[in-house]
Amino acid sequence: MARLPVSLQSLVIQCMALLLATLLNFLLQIPFSYQPALWQLVLVQGAIAAALSFLWRQPAWWPPLHFGFLPAILLALQASVPAWVYLAAFLLLVLFYWSSFRTRVPLYLSDRKAWQAVASLLPATQTFRFIDLGSGLGGVSFYLAQRFPQGRFYGTETAPAPWLISRLRAGFKRSRVTFMRRDYATLDLADFDVVFAFLSPAAMPDLWRQAQAQMRSGSLFVSLSFPVEGRLPDREVSLADGARHTLYAWRM
Repeated sequence: MARLPVSLQSLVIQCMALLLATLLNFLLQIPFSYQPALWQLVLVQGAIAAALSFLWRQPAWWPPLHFGFLPAILLALQASVPAWVYLAAFLLLVLFYWSSFRTRVPLYLSDRKAWQAVASLLPATQTFRFIDLGSGLGGVSFYLAQRFPQGRFYGTETAPAPWLISRLRAGFKRSRVTFMRRDYATLDLADFDVVFAFLSPAAMPDLWRQAQAQMRSGSLFVSLSFPVEGRLPDREVSLADGARHTLYAWRM
């Protein structure tokens, strides 16, 4: 199970939880002759699914999603939501989470504290090339490009909606940031002096191997929130007291 993509894990977990909830209902009817309401069965299934998700050590946002999945469907059915709403919601999710099932990287958006921390790691005067892997809506690159005129800034994103939004923002801002719609795994990281990533724990091992194989000596690899397992960073920046994010940096 642990080797499956998170999306397939989740499908298996939902099916297992449904079977376990049905079995539990059957076993309880024998001594108690109690027939639960549909919403009670749905809540039990959600609780079992959330527990299974936690036991399989899925990312922290998955247990609540598992718990609310069937209840949300039940509420939608009772509310008689038009069919086109489901299609629109599905298309919207596809546009924003295009390849999350494969890369196991959801859409994360960094904040200004993170951008400022990244800025503190960049050279003040010399030229450099910076890339944001999984650039989302482009916030970090826009922020840095305004403050480092000597730098050349790039972002790469596979999901169509975030990529298009970042391109439109670049046009309105007349920004010099270049946004590419490419999987970062197909890039040659040797082309960049600073590589920044805010991805997920699942993506870090492969990305670290890519960075070690491609990045030039002296270049900088930076990860927000997610460290490289078994490799101490050369620099660690806490964003603020009580902040949940930490910036990790390695000099290659």
